[in-house]
Amino acid sequence: MQVNETVVITGANRGIGLELARHYAGQGCNVIGVCRERSEELDAVAYSVIDRIDLTSETGIRALVDQLQGTSITLLINNAGLLQDEKLGSIDLDSIRTQMEINAYAPLRVAEALAPQIPQGGKIANITSRMGSIADNDSGGRYGYRASKAALNAFGKSLAMDLKPRGIAVAQLHPGYVQTRMVNFGGLITPEEAAKGLAARIDGLSLENSGSFWHSNGEELPW
Repeated sequence: MQVNETVVITGANRGIGLELARHYAGQGCNVIGVCRERSEELDAVAYSVIDRIDLTSETGIRALVDQLQGTSITLLINNAGLLQDEKLGSIDLDSIRTQMEINAYAPLRVAEALAPQIPQGGKIANITSRMGSIADNDSGGRYGYRASKAALNAFGKSLAMDLKPRGIAVAQLHPGYVQTRMVNFGGLITPEEAAKGLAARIDGLSLENSGSFWHSNGEELPW
């Protein structure tokens, strides 16, 4: 990334999104943080903050597009996500629907809406999870989270194919098991470490490897 390039990050007010905002702001990029509720930490590093945005609604997407009108987006990071737990015998379909809306449909909505503002050479990074890998599932459970991340992976692969002729590369990136509120801070790596690895994968993203599914440590993950 070069100085003054624009990076749009959803779910940027805390956790991995905030650390990504700090990383790219530190590189001299204009970071635009998108979130439901802004934070002092994000305000301190972002070029601008677009808050009170519900990415699961058409109204929210229109509001986001309106506020980004005329902005050339070098990098779009779809980071906002939700993890809930469902076990066989007590599956909550409303919970699964909510996770699908936030984890899968919202990134697709955002990518489709903002793609016209991403120039040739631009990139989209979808922050997914290895729990969306069907081949890697050896523990079961987490029905909504697994399904929503698998759907996001499928959406991201199609986006990569459809946007390649326009010179836009797309990656599905697993941050690792990160010490964030989502997992009650029980992860194995810090948000700072995750952001550094994710940024390295984004730096290495090109039209040649567009559509791939990567761990932040550089490992290519199975579908």
